[in-house]
Amino acid sequence: MNKNTAYVLTEEGERYLKEGLPEVQLAKALRKSTPMKNAQKKIDNFNIALQWAKKNGWVKIEKGNLILVNVPDTIPELDWLKKVSEGKRLTEKERKVLLSRKLIEKKSDISHEAEKFIGKHITSLTPALIKTGLWKKVKLKPYNVSAAGKQIYPGKRQPYNQFLMQVRQKLVELGFREMTGPLIELEFWNFDALYQAQDHPSRDWTQTYTLKYPKSGTLPARKITERVKAAHENGWKTGSTGWGYSWSHEKAGQLMPRAHDTAISPRYLSGHSGKIEIPGKYFNIVRCFRPDIIDATHGVEFNQTGGFVVAEDLNFRSLLGLLKQFAVEIAGAEKVRFYSDYYPFTEPSVQVSAKHPDMGWVELAGAGIFRTELTEPLGIKQPVIAWGFGIDRLAMYKLGISDIRYLFSQNLEWLRNQPIVR
Repeated sequence: MNKNTAYVLTEEGERYLKEGLPEVQLAKALRKSTPMKNAQKKIDNFNIALQWAKKNGWVKIEKGNLILVNVPDTIPELDWLKKVSEGKRLTEKERKVLLSRKLIEKKSDISHEAEKFIGKHITSLTPALIKTGLWKKVKLKPYNVSAAGKQIYPGKRQPYNQFLMQVRQKLVELGFREMTGPLIELEFWNFDALYQAQDHPSRDWTQTYTLKYPKSGTLPARKITERVKAAHENGWKTGSTGWGYSWSHEKAGQLMPRAHDTAISPRYLSGHSGKIEIPGKYFNIVRCFRPDIIDATHGVEFNQTGGFVVAEDLNFRSLLGLLKQFAVEIAGAEKVRFYSDYYPFTEPSVQVSAKHPDMGWVELAGAGIFRTELTEPLGIKQPVIAWGFGIDRLAMYKLGISDIRYLFSQNLEWLRNQPIVR
């Protein structure tokens, strides 16, 4: 008998050869009269089974019931499937029927390519072996899993980016809500609303950048602006004497790249960027810009994370406890120190430092209690403790690097070998 090398069974054809044709299964499952719904539940591929059972004259439909008419002793299609599986030649009629039912298909070049490996030892699987399923009939040579091979570098997040995400997640887990703000800021929010005098040295061009065009923006509501103006000039209703100068709307309206993260806090305390809850805890992680000499610990653009907590019963001890928790849980510091410090918008103020294994004591954050000259003009009567971390330095501490520029390194060797931040 000539071999039938041109056609092979499809996956469906192999299943029917093993389990039986669906129309045969349907006929065997029927009694003289069976409701259509009941028959549907019993037979897979019911529509195919019904189509061919009707075509063969085995069943008919009456009033929603399937009526069994006749079932032959032999099933030609089943015999034809066996012929294909045994490599025997089909007649033209047999081939047309099986092709129309998609139970056979032409043997492709892929199949021919895969067949030559059957029974042989191979070292790797080819696409042809996988696609045809003939990989089950080959012998795979043993693989030495202990042998050193080519090193693979799996994809992972850039270390500093991963650290920022973890800091954000940690703060959220501690109950803080994230604040956001514009990259280009009014001097009003960056300085004036923080009770920083307009003639303060930190507002000089050598300390901050200014926007060349457009030079000015729109100040917030007159109610807030006039309260801040009065606080600067005479203390307003806070009991302070203020800074004692004539406050300029024009100066406050100048635009600048944000110089520090604290610029976002008065926006939220005043309700300008959304109403806050009291008591409440808020944080931000933002990009800031400041003129500086670039070296191992300084850059002209950098990230900061900061925020505030507002509640009735807060005091300086509350602030120190919070700062120590940040240094230990976020930076992984083992030793923490506090130093008295000065900021125009907090009193008392404190600096936080942690010990780095190579760089010694590194300043991590500045913090304090917002002055009433800041909070009361914004409509806040409760104490507000505030903090700002140089998160780039925090990352240096966590990642064990001594040059801040390495946070943005394109050194592939360092990026590949840097451990995942935990």
